[in-house]
Amino acid sequence: MARFLPLLLLLLLNALLARGAVAAEVPAPTNTVTVEACLRCHDEPKVNGVLHGAHMVKADTRTGVADLGCQNCHGDSLQHMARIGPSAVRPPPERVFSGPRVSPIEVRNGACLGCHQSSVTMHWQGSQHAASDVACSSCHSSHQVRDAVLAKDTQPQVCFGCHADRRADALKPSHHPVLEGRMACGDCHNAHGSVGPNLLRAATVNDTCVGCHDEKRGPFLFEHAPVQEQCTICHTPHGSVQASLLRQRAPYLCQDCHDSSTHNSQPFSASNLPGGAVPGRQLVLRGCLNCHSAIHGSNHPSGVRLSR
Repeated sequence: MARFLPLLLLLLLNALLARGAVAAEVPAPTNTVTVEACLRCHDEPKVNGVLHGAHMVKADTRTGVADLGCQNCHGDSLQHMARIGPSAVRPPPERVFSGPRVSPIEVRNGACLGCHQSSVTMHWQGSQHAASDVACSSCHSSHQVRDAVLAKDTQPQVCFGCHADRRADALKPSHHPVLEGRMACGDCHNAHGSVGPNLLRAATVNDTCVGCHDEKRGPFLFEHAPVQEQCTICHTPHGSVQASLLRQRAPYLCQDCHDSSTHNSQPFSASNLPGGAVPGRQLVLRGCLNCHSAIHGSNHPSGVRLSR
């Protein structure tokens, strides 16, 4: 038996060397997990759509894809790839943007703001959405070929997910053409923050409105004071049951300010129709605007009463 001992030791040594050679063929995790490695498990439409977007352009050094792959956004994924953990459950990557094991909001937003903290996002810190703990991934879907919130025809449905009252306003008879796809919430609002009120793109309400309605900008020879103060004194921007997005129909809207000026001091109403049972011109059709047609301001020499 003793003469076979060297042979047994030699066979055992060869077996150990062979085992080491097989182990050496399995690549050990490195600092970079390739995109191809991720797609071996995540090759599905809700994920691989990112390959067609700006986040996966390797030639753009800002994406970091060439060096870090998916880890540029998702962080360290070595344990996730190697299934290192106390149980058989694969540990998640450093940053998870959706699903049951989603990362905290500050972690997710930190990944996005690492690249996107200029231009339209420069006022994110301190904005209403940031203060309400809204995550970038709550609105954006970076893995989709077409991010719904970036398209004019689908963006409103994303916003309406939280702002249901604005959906109701958009369904009123008088509204901006949002549901028709000719406008989007982002035409007036900057969801990432603003120097103006209510996340408006411009510094004031009037500056936002005259961006499209420049004929109302002025200055006029004869100006209507509330027009210069703020458009929302008379108009409600998201929808109204009155024409032209008015808060009330004329003459009731006008009489909120003008109840005892050049006309009789008693407000016009259905209870005191001038001329008996026949409605007066102050009540029918456009109410006060039947005469005061240049309600936003007039440059006519005889337009002191905004009548022309």
